[in-house]
Amino acid sequence: MILILGGTTEGRLAVRTLDQAAKPYYYSTLEQWQQVDCAHGIRLNGGMDERQMISFCREKGIKLLVDAAHPFATQLHHNIVKTASELNIPVVRVERQYPELPPHAILCKDFEDAVLHLKQYGIKRLLALTGVKTISRLKEFWKENDNCWFRVLNREDSVQMALAQGFPQDRLVFYQTDNTAQLISYLNPDAIITKESGKSGGFDEKSLAAQKANIPMFVVKRPELPASFLCVIGEFTLRKEIERCVPGFFDQRIGFTTGACATAATKAAVLTLLNGVAPETVSISLPNSEIITIEVSNAFVDNGKVSVEVIKDAGDDPDVTNGSIIISTVSWADDTDIHFLQGKGVGKVTLPGIGVPVGEPAINPTPRSMMQNEIRKLTNRGVNITISVPGGEELALRTFNPKLGIVDGISIIGTLGIVRPFSSEAFIEAIRREVEVAKAIGIEHLIINSGAKSERMLKRFFPEFPPQAFVHYGNFIGETLKIAHELNINKVTMGIMIGKAVKLAEGHLNTHSKTVVMNKEFLKQLANDAGCSVAAQDAIMNMVLARELWQSLSAADLTLFKDKLLECCYKTCQSCYSNGKLEIILIEENSNLSTNFTN
Repeated sequence: MILILGGTTEGRLAVRTLDQAAKPYYYSTLEQWQQVDCAHGIRLNGGMDERQMISFCREKGIKLLVDAAHPFATQLHHNIVKTASELNIPVVRVERQYPELPPHAILCKDFEDAVLHLKQYGIKRLLALTGVKTISRLKEFWKENDNCWFRVLNREDSVQMALAQGFPQDRLVFYQTDNTAQLISYLNPDAIITKESGKSGGFDEKSLAAQKANIPMFVVKRPELPASFLCVIGEFTLRKEIERCVPGFFDQRIGFTTGACATAATKAAVLTLLNGVAPETVSISLPNSEIITIEVSNAFVDNGKVSVEVIKDAGDDPDVTNGSIIISTVSWADDTDIHFLQGKGVGKVTLPGIGVPVGEPAINPTPRSMMQNEIRKLTNRGVNITISVPGGEELALRTFNPKLGIVDGISIIGTLGIVRPFSSEAFIEAIRREVEVAKAIGIEHLIINSGAKSERMLKRFFPEFPPQAFVHYGNFIGETLKIAHELNINKVTMGIMIGKAVKLAEGHLNTHSKTVVMNKEFLKQLANDAGCSVAAQDAIMNMVLARELWQSLSAADLTLFKDKLLECCYKTCQSCYSNGKLEIILIEENSNLSTNFTN
């Protein structure tokens, strides 16, 4: 069993992650109002002291503690350390991202130090954004200054807590989302004071408001975390640590994409060029800003070049590249650019349409961007990067690379950096669990989509929807709709890209490339039925990839074609989902949402 101790944004992230396993766990918060919807979690309220926590963990057989509490919850961190030490339980800390302090920020080591700094700088009018529990910590300052205001939550218990600490009620101001700038404008303080609470604690919003008002911002440094805590940032890194610490809690392990492995190898190679020593592990940023750590297998230095090997771990996904060695060889370039070169086992692009110029190595845009970003964190020098995959030529024959015009090897891919298990049975079960979670917390309108890229686009148009409303169908459109039908979901909005839409329109509810490929004869007939021109039908027959439809058809033909395409998609879906409202949205190549079809 796992115990989460939280109540913050990180607590909700931990709940989302553990709910994916569809297994019970405990979720504890100090306050009753810190409500988090748990589909499978057992809620605990009121907090626990050191003795109670040790007793609870011993009685319930807790195997892992997940610390997702506020960074300033020092007493709770202390209790967790004592419990973990007494019972020999590992602790995973869900940490926040902390931006660099801006020039107008004045760092204080604690609240006592903050009072000294405020006096030193001659501050008389202060807006305190440190929370109601810190009023007594700054009492020495506000007792001497009548123009000091504290922002607190607009709740009776917060007001009473402030009054109990002796603070005047008429100097309380109430929290509203992103209202720091308005309060500064109204109160005209000399400065603000806040805690180093990270991005999820609204630090950037407070900093920007102070900067615009041209006033200093005093920042109370966050307490140091115990060295024994295993710190992670984000859902994927949390899940990886849970998989390691509590094997079997998740039925299937997640893994890394070839793009993430190539990025880790590249960063390690550049670090070796810079420092002369190869790291054993490297941390890289995923496209969603999460930070993951990947082990380095081997490193070699030869005549000004460094080669680093990373072994790809795809988790429990039956990927053809699982266990493959991904090698990045780097050297300094004669200019300041970053150059991607083709290594043995990595394919070369020979046809347009995949987002990589013809003649370039088949390293997709997202992995390229990841490598560029990691290099620029280390140096502004130009770098030559050669990615190689031993045996990649043979592996490529088991993919659709030859059909896509990619020759001589595999592609370095991955839009997310993380591989979710893709065995059909496990993936469909994961979908069911996600829909069950959504249903359990009262969601009646699902937004289903193929993956991370389409989800990001759809979230722009459904910003008010909770994360649990978005479900990835991968290629299992039919199974996802059947699950929504069985669980009586009232409405489903399906976002779909053109490559899957042309397969779905023909009647294929599983759009995996191993199962079905684009049928140009069908698309030509569909264009004819839609009333498109002969030129449009000829263009379809000359396509290699479905995405070429966006550029190959005239505006008039494209409008007719899209309408007919979605009509056929809807007819295919009717057999799976007939007891609710179905909306299908076609996502265009430029990331816009295009034609939609609603029953």
